[in-house]
Amino acid sequence: MEKTITHLPTSDYLMDTEGAMLEMEIPYTLTNPSYLNAKRIIDLFISGIVYLTVFIWLYPIIAILIKSTSKGPVFFKQLRHGKDNVPFYCYKFRTMVVNDDADRRQATKNDPRVTRIGAFLRKTSLDELPQILNVLKGEMSVVGPRPHPIILNESFSRDIKNLMSRHVVKPGITGLAQSKGFRGETKEFYQMNSRFKLDIFYVKNWSLLLDLKIILWTSLALISKNNNAY
Repeated sequence: MEKTITHLPTSDYLMDTEGAMLEMEIPYTLTNPSYLNAKRIIDLFISGIVYLTVFIWLYPIIAILIKSTSKGPVFFKQLRHGKDNVPFYCYKFRTMVVNDDADRRQATKNDPRVTRIGAFLRKTSLDELPQILNVLKGEMSVVGPRPHPIILNESFSRDIKNLMSRHVVKPGITGLAQSKGFRGETKEFYQMNSRFKLDIFYVKNWSLLLDLKIILWTSLALISKNNNAY
């Protein structure tokens, strides 16, 4: 059984050789309305708790540190592909000096654009905390395939068939790939291909238990050494 994803951009990388839109296989669980409703309720519960117990007091502290160490906004927002490939603005705490390459070039190790407080936020993944707002708005889920910058999808979709099928579900603050160490800069084919395979496994085998396991694995990964977090 197949479903054609609508709202796809008309870029060549999203078209097959005959010019028709790519068709993706429907995941076995996350198309069930009951499962979707349950996942949304859990998203609202977790994000609401985090917002009220962490974000609401940590935000002003981080905001002051960002504004006092570099010029520019507190938030960095970037267009990324969401569910059904519909672009949305993904929020992060700004970790770089304001620059024209922020949307085109990934952060690299010892990147001079990254500020001192930004390096700490990236290392601890606190820069992703504002995505709680994306979850509350219904644009993201707590757990799901990580949303990539549009330019990154354009680049790797030429080599990885049906890469965009991972967007049949809402993107997540964390995902199976990230919990298994595939976070940070993605510059090699095997890194993106490994992420893609883990993301497809997730959307085809989703369960509430799997979401809880991913949250646990992500928490453990955050407190362990991760050389990709920069």
